[in-house]
Amino acid sequence: MQLPKFYQIVDHSSWLERFLPLGLTLVQLRIKGQTMAHVREQIKESKALCDEFDCQLIVNDYWQLAIEAGCDYIHLGQEDLVSAELATIRRNGVKLGVSTHDQQELKTALASKPDYIALGPVYHTRLKAMKWQPQGVDKVIRWKQQLGNTPLVAIGGLNIERAPAVYQAGADSICVVTDVLLHDQPEARLRQWLDPKLYRVSNLK
Repeated sequence: MQLPKFYQIVDHSSWLERFLPLGLTLVQLRIKGQTMAHVREQIKESKALCDEFDCQLIVNDYWQLAIEAGCDYIHLGQEDLVSAELATIRRNGVKLGVSTHDQQELKTALASKPDYIALGPVYHTRLKAMKWQPQGVDKVIRWKQQLGNTPLVAIGGLNIERAPAVYQAGADSICVVTDVLLHDQPEARLRQWLDPKLYRVSNLK
């Protein structure tokens, strides 16, 4: 399986109305601290928008609602991975991504036979307080060596300037939240991430 070189994480479908026309092909909906009814409606709205623009939708955590809405991917953290019904997810044809931060979590994640592994935070992140120190580019190299053909997604503190080194280290894809959502010009920043020139071989050396 091949992931796009970049995907965006959003917390509301209103972002998709702005971003999808720019050419996103993969996006994650990550909602925290809201009612189940709100989350269900947001997933429904996001899936409809993604279908309109031929973009695949990743739903964070809410695997039952993701299946209900016919979403493409489910992304689970380590705690959610323990309680999720992986057989049900697979039976419904939904792809699985799993977050990892240390070697034991990587082992646990690989046992679930995921469609991709996420490693973070690569750098210090403003998104949330985390008990893990920044992983650094060297860990991206080590993680990729262990994953083989399983795609590796890098997350955490990433920006345009840091991207080439992270891709060169072996990341198959980079996803960001604040670098776009908190930018003074979110659409302009997203266009930078989607610019094919960012991924030219000459920029990754």
